Amino acid sequence: MNPYHDPEKPHHRARGFQNNYTEYQPKSLSELLRWRRDAIRDHLPPPPLAPTPRVTPELAWLHANALAGVQMTPAVTYVGHATVMAQMDGLTVLTDPMFSQRASPVRLVGPKRHTPPGIALAELPHVDLVLVSHNHYDHLDAASVLALNRQAGGAPLFVVPLGLKPWLAARGIRHAVELDWWDSIRVPSPGGDVEVTLVPAQHWSSRSPGDAMATLWGGFAALAPDCHLLFTGDTGYSRDFTDIRRHFQDRQTPERGGGFDIALIPIGAYAPRWFMSKQHVDVEEALKIHGDVGAKRSLGIHWGVFTLTDEALDEPPRKLAELRSAQGMPEDEFFVTAVGETRKLAPRVALASRGA
Repeated sequence: MNPYHDPEKPHHRARGFQNNYTEYQPKSLSELLRWRRDAIRDHLPPPPLAPTPRVTPELAWLHANALAGVQMTPAVTYVGHATVMAQMDGLTVLTDPMFSQRASPVRLVGPKRHTPPGIALAELPHVDLVLVSHNHYDHLDAASVLALNRQAGGAPLFVVPLGLKPWLAARGIRHAVELDWWDSIRVPSPGGDVEVTLVPAQHWSSRSPGDAMATLWGGFAALAPDCHLLFTGDTGYSRDFTDIRRHFQDRQTPERGGGFDIALIPIGAYAPRWFMSKQHVDVEEALKIHGDVGAKRSLGIHWGVFTLTDEALDEPPRKLAELRSAQGMPEDEFFVTAVGETRKLAPRVALASRGA
């Protein structure tokens, strides 16, 4: 039984959770075998045309920025896969921390990294806030969250979907808050508060054969005086993204600074579509999400690190460049960066009251 079950909420079920617009059923063993058989027959995925780009991180600047308080420059750094370090309103925020060599419950098998994290765990500035979108192994890595919990200066606040707080507590991680879709908390920051909201996504959860859909999944909107950030988490394409824009529209009028200053949107792990479409967007759908949520700029994530599906490791950014050009979209509106690269953002136009 689902201990969180609220019959008034359509995404709550007696035995877990479900998506808003498309019922998701985990793939059967026969479907999984068909996918793997076809991939072997067709020699998929093809090798990448080039290695995943990686740069030396701007560690001195990032550490200085972390200590700058209200003078912090909003910035996002692509650590790799779905791990992004965002700096906003005096806080250092980490999404879906994954620093291990394999996305797997065991060390010797499972998807292995093709490129190291853009910043090593030991090199991170003090992390204030960790946002975990769901419990799949490439997004919730036990070794990584345990290391963050032991960081010098005290544990960060972990914000997670329903059902993951007990998982953290069982591993000694107690500075945590769990949220349902549309629930919010306010995290104190040097510039005021950062409001963090768990938003819906079209995905699923599981860490073992018997626990599919038992815990919730989602994305996060983080609204600070100097930056509005959206992290979609893993997701298929759905009407959830127009709902997200509608939910925050009163906070994002032109007079209040407009839409999300930066959205972190996955662009990889999409092939074959018959297997992946309900859980992972392709590049064309990622561009639709960018428009649906009204983002000023978006960073393409979830590519170049783990081979999870049938497209080449470097295909997503090439597809993004093609589609962006076809749509006449400026390159810096929806972009990718090298692993380890930092993109600095213009501070949001603040109200006189510095309200978000």
